[in-house]
Amino acid sequence: MNAIKRYLPLAGALLLGACVTVPTAPSVVALPGRNKTFDQFQADTFACQEFARQSVGGSVEQANNNAAGSAIAGTAIGAAAGAIIGSASGNAGPGAAIGAGTGLLFGSAAGSNAYGAGYYQTQRRYDGAYMQCMYAKGNQIPVRGPERYRAPPYPYYGPPAG
Repeated sequence: MNAIKRYLPLAGALLLGACVTVPTAPSVVALPGRNKTFDQFQADTFACQEFARQSVGGSVEQANNNAAGSAIAGTAIGAAAGAIIGSASGNAGPGAAIGAGTGLLFGSAAGSNAYGAGYYQTQRRYDGAYMQCMYAKGNQIPVRGPERYRAPPYPYYGPPAG
């Protein structure tokens, strides 16, 4: 029981550390539209960042719930497995504590993985909403053009023999 009290703050820190945050800025470039002043462009940027932030709000909560759920489920499964294994050896209490700690560790790792995937998806949706808004307000969004085919250089075989 002493080990549980000792590691409980660590578990709380791991759970809170797995929270997905709302992107604070787009990861794409937008340029001012024709005949737009820089002040108009800045106002558009601010409005579109707010629009994008609102459009991804619900997904952040879902990603946080998934990450926390992974850690909690891992802890519960680990405690149950530890108690079962510990009872077979006659030490159900310590076995449950060790199993819970191990389950929390692996559950937190799974939650961290869910966090990374959740943040990536949230950033993509944020960028998409931002670009749509900026384009609708008359600003320019640079895009990649198609790659041009470049013929490989002819091989050089050297001078003729002889």
